[in-house]
Amino acid sequence: MVRRLISAGVGIVIGVLILWLDMKELVLIAVAALSATAVYEILIATKYIKNRAGAAVSLVFVFAVPFIVGYDTTRGFMNARYVSFAFIIGLFIIMLFNHKRVKFAEVALMTFVSLCIPFSLSCIVFMYNSFPLHRTFVLVYALTVTWISDSGAYFTGTFLGKHKMSPGISPKKTWEGFAGGVASAALFGFLLGKGYEWSAILFFSEGLTFKVDVLFLALLAVPCSVLGALGDFSASILKRECAVKDFGSIMPGHGGVLDRFDSILFVIPFVYLSFEQYFPIVNL
Repeated sequence: MVRRLISAGVGIVIGVLILWLDMKELVLIAVAALSATAVYEILIATKYIKNRAGAAVSLVFVFAVPFIVGYDTTRGFMNARYVSFAFIIGLFIIMLFNHKRVKFAEVALMTFVSLCIPFSLSCIVFMYNSFPLHRTFVLVYALTVTWISDSGAYFTGTFLGKHKMSPGISPKKTWEGFAGGVASAALFGFLLGKGYEWSAILFFSEGLTFKVDVLFLALLAVPCSVLGALGDFSASILKRECAVKDFGSIMPGHGGVLDRFDSILFVIPFVYLSFEQYFPIVNL
């Protein structure tokens, strides 16, 4: 538990430092590094890292995606389509020239994770670009609501859990824990909105106040909790198929990057699209 808390503390300090410095380049580097590390962990777990050419192409592409789409979202998406097409063609060429060793399953998995993970995490960059005045709050909301849901599910399941959700995938998860996670996320979403509203005087010009749509934030936290659980279950399935306990050990007490960030892979795009559609949640 001590190692877990220390790792979490180090991660929080790094995250706060990046947000405090408020430099787009640092956000891009952080998202690219997280994406590449997560894909690398999957390639290690599946042993597809042995396909060195395919792994190298995948990791270079994954690291580049946040930079391709980050500076100019509209133009970046246009460029990303061409780069993604070239990446997929490149993997299939590698398979054709090494068809005795490289199987279609390897190419399919490399393609899937190399597209899904960086584009999902790149929504962090889109949030940074789209909500300049409130981007810190939006980013903190998306990440902390998910992790609070995880913690709420863990503690509720530990003390009250009786009915297993899916013993074959994740034997410790219970329906009681799931309900506790949803309730924790909704409550935290509400409190986070209220806290942001009350702290306006600290972050903005003197005398400036605004109203936050706390009901929207509380309700949005419910599907965030569900999507977080779905991401966690998806990662658990992959770990079981690969017969590994954790994807890595870069974060002592937590495992690898993917072990810590699996629950946000579906949440981040959902929150970004929701905020883009219904923003402003803040009324001056």
